[in-house]
Amino acid sequence: MAKPGVLTPQAEDFPRWYQDVVAKAELADNGPVRGTMVIRPTGYALWERIQREMDDRIKAAGAQNAYFPLFIPQSYLAREAEHVEGFAPELAVVTHAGGKELEEPIVVRPTSETVIGEFMAKWVQSYRDLPLLLNQWANVVRWELRPRVFLRTTEFLWQEGHTAHASREDASAYARRILHEAYQDVIAGVLGIPVVVGCKTVKERFAGAINTMTLESMMRDGKALQMGTSHELGQNFARAFGIEYTSDTGSREHAWTTSWGSTTRMVGALVMAHGDDNGMRVPPNLAPVQVLVMVVKAGDGVAEAAEQLVDDLRAAGVRVALDDRVDTAFGRRAVDAELKGVPVRIEVGPRDLADQKVTLVRRIAGSKTPTELTAVVTAAKAALAEDQDVLYSEALERREKSTVDVATVADAAEAAKTGWARIPWSTLGVEGEAELAKDAVSVRVLTRPDGGVPDGPDEADLTAWVARSY
Repeated sequence: MAKPGVLTPQAEDFPRWYQDVVAKAELADNGPVRGTMVIRPTGYALWERIQREMDDRIKAAGAQNAYFPLFIPQSYLAREAEHVEGFAPELAVVTHAGGKELEEPIVVRPTSETVIGEFMAKWVQSYRDLPLLLNQWANVVRWELRPRVFLRTTEFLWQEGHTAHASREDASAYARRILHEAYQDVIAGVLGIPVVVGCKTVKERFAGAINTMTLESMMRDGKALQMGTSHELGQNFARAFGIEYTSDTGSREHAWTTSWGSTTRMVGALVMAHGDDNGMRVPPNLAPVQVLVMVVKAGDGVAEAAEQLVDDLRAAGVRVALDDRVDTAFGRRAVDAELKGVPVRIEVGPRDLADQKVTLVRRIAGSKTPTELTAVVTAAKAALAEDQDVLYSEALERREKSTVDVATVADAAEAAKTGWARIPWSTLGVEGEAELAKDAVSVRVLTRPDGGVPDGPDEADLTAWVARSY
């Protein structure tokens, strides 16, 4: 286990613990401009795995990847009034370039609805051109006053999807498909983080949308973190940018559009949802390295046995790496692997090897087991499957224990000091939402009794999930 003092204990100072993990596990560093970050190889490997899993699901839903410009004419944003008003405080604007003042200021994209809307209008002419399903992997800039690495940074990486449809029903169905088949599937099934899925209130809704659907997760300190959103934009952007098509009856119609996004924030969520006082605990389904084979010390046949284990594990479909740096103290290497959350370590040393055994160490279960060489591959694969389930179950149990049902605004505010509260939206309402905001508490998500995603906050019998958030 990691030595005392490597990390600030969670119970002592959770934000400091988070910063310690980000630094000591070599996930990221602060960039030279306030609010920016340098993602180190360990952190970027996690993002690459998330990206790969998400990209596969987005493509399975029929969307194609494209790329749009970083710079957007300021006039584009002004075409959709609610959109520009919502993003105005976060915009980075370029006024000078090439040694002179620009005729029109250029905005560094905070999101790409406007520029993509411009080109959708150019590309969509007929109902035969619909649906148009686009996605891009890019960086965006939103000026943050209180930045925190991965969670809220001025520049971050993400995917943003944008689609155009012939009907509201088709647009709504697709926005929900992405919500469940891409986002929920990756967050719950790969990252091992339970989510509450529903819609946002009008106050929390994306600027310019008619409905924002969200996935909210509880971190280990009881706060909520928004993991991804999918927006129904109605015909607002279609009207603003002239996204029109000729229907099968010959009439000219405005398209119905959607947008949806998930970001590098999920790396921060991974730390805060699963990490402990010894560092990260990376879900096996996500881990870039699922099994690390470690040479404890040099000895006859040790290096050869370790290399053979690597080959056997790789042949069995396991993502595996070899650590044979015997010139570095083994304890230091073991602590580093724990900090980075490698799910399984296989320690190979001369003493165990003489008995045809190795030691199998499980980061998530916290166990060390002498294992026969011939059984290592089977044991490692079983441990990976079990520990993926363990992480999800632990996080779900923690959320359930820290969520209470309340009947008043005051009780909701009190419960949000340590966890989440559920309260009927009809009881809370817009006035209660405003009252909670005075205590930095917000309505994270609205849900239906049957667990379905609402079409908006005006539906009857909705439950509001209330919490403090990142």
